[in-house]
Amino acid sequence: MKSKIFRNDPLFLRNEYVSEGRWDFPVVKKQDINLENVELISYSDISSADTKNLYKGVHFFIDDWRFETLYNKPDRSIETLSKFRFVLTPDYSLYAEMPLWRQIESVGKARWVGANWQKHGLDVIPTISWARTPSFDFCFSSIEKNCIVAIGMIGCKSNHRAFMQGYNEMLNRIEPEAVICFGTPFPDMEGNIITVDYLSSRRGVH
Repeated sequence: MKSKIFRNDPLFLRNEYVSEGRWDFPVVKKQDINLENVELISYSDISSADTKNLYKGVHFFIDDWRFETLYNKPDRSIETLSKFRFVLTPDYSLYAEMPLWRQIESVGKARWVGANWQKHGLDVIPTISWARTPSFDFCFSSIEKNCIVAIGMIGCKSNHRAFMQGYNEMLNRIEPEAVICFGTPFPDMEGNIITVDYLSSRRGVH
């Protein structure tokens, strides 16, 4: 039997935010965010000097282990991230080789982190990713319609057809105001696409 204190611990229950849909993910709300001259910096590359660059947004198109504390110890990062223009939600992996329960977990964690950041006053842009067709049941859930969204092109170039199927499904379900595309988009991608170069966002990999 779990103790009463543990049973009522918010960081155990993760039930404090408005949720919706079959999977009960916390909702990431649409926000008005200035997208002129968008620049991104990787969370893993942030230094103390970067917190003065208020024009930059923070991305998480990096290995999951580099940002697990955003979910496990969420209070640690709030002050640092609040100094930036906006933050993308964490890009927890959705590999096709993962069982569905792991993919669902990844989406749920990203939505919770995004809702938590919005509660603390951060400007948040949800990162959207998908795997095979069964992931479409949950990977676009709990994102407010007409939200600005972000997607990553890393690792997508080898399967154009599968990527475009998910991309078009995202456009249909979310109807995003704009799409921040991390990497070079495919020519047939529709929508208000804002392209951000990968190398320009990473320190030391140019």
